[in-house]
Amino acid sequence: MLIEQAIKLGARLAQAGEFSYRALLNDKIDLTQAEAIADLIDAGSRQAARLASLSLNGVFSHRIQGLLDQLVHLRLHLEADFDFSENEIEFLSCSQLHEKLFRLMGQYDAVIASAKLGRLMQEGLKLVLAGRPNAGKSSLLNCLTGQDSAIVTEIPGTTRDTLHEQINLDGIPLQIIDTAGLRESEDPIELLGIARTRKAMQTADQLLWILDDSLDEAQQIPEDLPEGIDLTLIRNKIDLSLSPAGVLSQQPWVEIGVSAKTGAGMEALREQIKKNAGLRENDQGEFIARRRHLQALARGRGHVQQAQELNQAQLGRELIAEELRLAQSALGEITGEFSSDDLLGEIFSRFCIGK
Repeated sequence: MLIEQAIKLGARLAQAGEFSYRALLNDKIDLTQAEAIADLIDAGSRQAARLASLSLNGVFSHRIQGLLDQLVHLRLHLEADFDFSENEIEFLSCSQLHEKLFRLMGQYDAVIASAKLGRLMQEGLKLVLAGRPNAGKSSLLNCLTGQDSAIVTEIPGTTRDTLHEQINLDGIPLQIIDTAGLRESEDPIELLGIARTRKAMQTADQLLWILDDSLDEAQQIPEDLPEGIDLTLIRNKIDLSLSPAGVLSQQPWVEIGVSAKTGAGMEALREQIKKNAGLRENDQGEFIARRRHLQALARGRGHVQQAQELNQAQLGRELIAEELRLAQSALGEITGEFSSDDLLGEIFSRFCIGK
């Protein structure tokens, strides 16, 4: 009743995210902090909530601002050289610029690594179990989730559709997808399941290819697997083959011996999943980051690398300055725009020019 009366007198309900949006417009928070509010609400794990809280408190913004400060510092030296070359100003030599750009790329790499871990903690991983029928994919799913999520029988081709399960692996939200076995078939229902298997493999972050280690015949990995995907070969049913558990080989891909029936080798598999995700021991991350943040950071680093290559080839500092401007613009997409007036202010605040 109170809200209705307030609306009658001219008030209105706040729009979605309006309080955060107004805080952004009034420079109380920046864009990464505004996004961190939503990330904190949507956090699917205790670790994701902790990282979102750190981003909300400005940890991510501070790291981005550190990169921006370095870019502005380099730009003001280069652009002051263009406009005020007759003044007595100490400019950067090629070797000095090379060293500063090299150090800046290292700082980019550190921020990108933390950003990837933050995205991982928030969005999680899509882990696809694939292989031929009756290799033990469904049994492995049940072992990873700790429950009987999938029907397990001795009959090949039991799984006809993709089955999705969510677990939390040391703070990482993990979506495990059990798929239909890949083989030649004329069954139209099984063919639909195989088509869904291939579609799931295309969108996977990691692929576990399951082999039945108890079989004597040679088992080959298909040549048409998606390119650029983290592949781990799982030799299942070692309780029957009496093969050792754990990591068996590192080349050309990691092979792990497991038994979904007894649980042997499963801890090594969990550690490999975390390793493939880039998660090191005791690594908890520094902040939450989104895909757009990673894309902007990657573009910015690419421009800095291009500036380094131009400097080494001595192709003109105007081109180097332009690459740094583009790198700065990419970072500006993360926290907010940075205008040319800001750069001009930096130039005149640091050099005694035009007195």
